[in-house]
Amino acid sequence: MYFIYPTRTLKQLDRALALFADLEWVKLSNIQRYDSNRIYIADVQDFLTQDWDCPTVVIAQSHEGQALSQAWQKGALAGWIWDDLPNHPYESLQIIEAQYKRNQDSRDLPAAAALQKRLLPNPIQVNSYRFDSLFQPSAYLSGDWFDYWWVDDQHILFYLADVSGHGVTSSLLTSWMAAFHQRAFSPQQLIYKLNDMLINENIEKHITMVSGLVNLHTHTVTCCNAGHFPPAIHLIPGQEAKILSSSSFPLGLTEDLEVEAVSLHMPQGSRLILCSDGALEPFSGGLNEQFNQLIQKLSEQQFQPPEQVNDDIAILSLKRLNESK
Repeated sequence: MYFIYPTRTLKQLDRALALFADLEWVKLSNIQRYDSNRIYIADVQDFLTQDWDCPTVVIAQSHEGQALSQAWQKGALAGWIWDDLPNHPYESLQIIEAQYKRNQDSRDLPAAAALQKRLLPNPIQVNSYRFDSLFQPSAYLSGDWFDYWWVDDQHILFYLADVSGHGVTSSLLTSWMAAFHQRAFSPQQLIYKLNDMLINENIEKHITMVSGLVNLHTHTVTCCNAGHFPPAIHLIPGQEAKILSSSSFPLGLTEDLEVEAVSLHMPQGSRLILCSDGALEPFSGGLNEQFNQLIQKLSEQQFQPPEQVNDDIAILSLKRLNESK
């Protein structure tokens, strides 16, 4: 931190010199030579009259309320009074600096969110199949994630996962999962690899996941569910929705994780849909009622997420297109 030597005469300056004796005092004319990211302490009039973009605590005379207000509007971190400086200013400055760093982190969130979205796969259509998705975080960053990739020229592996909790830690795990792209060749292998990593690294988070492998030649999907709700939904035209339930544990809870594989056939026009639990939020009632309403909207292709949500929403859809004869 720096203390900017005031350009105007102040009778309180001697006390300030004693209070801030351990800080580096610099002249206003030399400010460009110093680190603009460190916190400065400066007289309010100097702050207002200079072209200033440094994080600053301003000090004003007791009658300069308007100047303090203008300093707030210009971005001052805090305001003190020359006649009433804190007896222990370093404790106050540490609190101000910590808050400033938290605010700086918050300013980085939009860029982090844009980067996270760029890591998601683009919609693709291959042979007679199409992957579509919806991704709507409740804040800047999401703990929901999905991905898909070619295993070979006949198979595509895909998954949708939900990291427990919210915030930066959960979103960091989604980026970590993105590193597993093309490092697994079956739903079971992907789930076991991720589970081993969570256990071995002692990461105090768990992940629920639905993963599947589509065979583009036989039109079959092998699907596994690791503690995820809602389960995968298989929609076939003219039939009731089929639910791929599971009793497996989420990832990260036990080394002895066991998952069951379920196989299904994909007729033309059918869709396999994976959702995070945030997709239930627009609906009322208990979990089963919400899930039934979600199935109805997805069957009618009328699901619309609300503009503001309290939980992340992610949906991944695999559709087998109608083939021309």
